[in-house]
Amino acid sequence: MSRILIVEDEVAIADLEKDYLELSGFEVEIENDGRSGLERALNEEFDLFILDLMLPEVDGFEICHQIREKKNTPILMVSAKKDDIDKIRGLGLGADDYVTKPFSPSELVARVKAHLARYERLIGSNSPENDIIEIRGIRIDKTARRVWINGEEKQFTTKEFDLLTFLAENPNHVFTKDELFREIWDMESIGDIATVTVHIKKIREKIEMNTNKPQYIETIWGVGYRFKL
Repeated sequence: MSRILIVEDEVAIADLEKDYLELSGFEVEIENDGRSGLERALNEEFDLFILDLMLPEVDGFEICHQIREKKNTPILMVSAKKDDIDKIRGLGLGADDYVTKPFSPSELVARVKAHLARYERLIGSNSPENDIIEIRGIRIDKTARRVWINGEEKQFTTKEFDLLTFLAENPNHVFTKDELFREIWDMESIGDIATVTVHIKKIREKIEMNTNKPQYIETIWGVGYRFKL
C-alpha cells in the first residue's frame, strides 16, 4: 500500500484529500504546519508528498527544495495562487505537478495515481524485490547498497557497507579482527588489523547515537566485535 504525506494547514481540505485517497486504497498521514511536515518528509519513508504552498513556519517551496536534495519521491504542490511564476518556481524546485485550488478530489486522486505509476516504472517496481536487512532502526538495502538509520539515509564507502552488512547478517556472533579482514578484504591481515578498527570507528560514527556506548556494534575486548540484536 502506497504511503502519502499531506502537508496542508487548512484542516477541512486536508481531511477531504485524506478521505478520497484512503477510499482509493492509499495510506495517508497529515501534518498541518510546515516545520513538522518537513521533519516527517525527511525522516520517514513516503511514496508521495502533497504540499500546500502557503504554510505556517516553513512554506511549501522550502519543503520541496529540501526533499528534493535527499529524495526522488513524487511531489504534488497545491495552492490557491494561480500565478504562473509560482507554478514555474515550484516545478523548478523539483515538484512533479502543481494543482490550483479549488480542484476536484477525484482529479487529485487521478494525478496521484498517475505520478505513482510513473515513479514505479522509473524505479523498476516490476523487478524482483530488493534484499533488505532491518534491525532496530537500521535498514540495509543489499541490492541497491544503501543504508538508512532511523529513516535518514547515510553514505557508506564500499568496505564500510560490506563490513556493516556482514556483521548485521551474523548478529551476536563474535568475530576477531583477523576474521573480519579475511572476510571483507579477502586476504590475510599481515599486520593490517588497524584497517578493521578504523572502519568500525567510521561505521559507528554513522549508525550510533553515542559512539562511546554503542547500541549496535559491540567491542569484545581482547577478541573482536559483534553486532547486537
